[in-house]
Amino acid sequence: MNQYLISALDFTDENALQRRLHARPMHFETVRKLKASGNFIIGGAILNDRKQMIGSSLIVQFETDRQLSAWLAEEPYLLLKVWEKVDIKPFKVADV
Repeated sequence: MNQYLISALDFTDENALQRRLHARPMHFETVRKLKASGNFIIGGAILNDRKQMIGSSLIVQFETDRQLSAWLAEEPYLLLKVWEKVDIKPFKVADV
């Protein structure tokens, strides 16, 4: 499987945190499905110095880039304008 490191930073407007909190249950449901299918490896929120959520990091795996794109097309944090900047890089989890 192809593995990917995803770093996503939230929008910074005054309603950004509200959008994140609204979308969060839907995002978690999507991640639960990824986990059940074996596509989710690890993830969590990026925090600022005040421990406020300002983004997300995930390591996921898919057989194809097309499957990755299909997930991204349905990801609530993208659809509901939580993530502003998304960086995706190929990744390989160390087998130790």
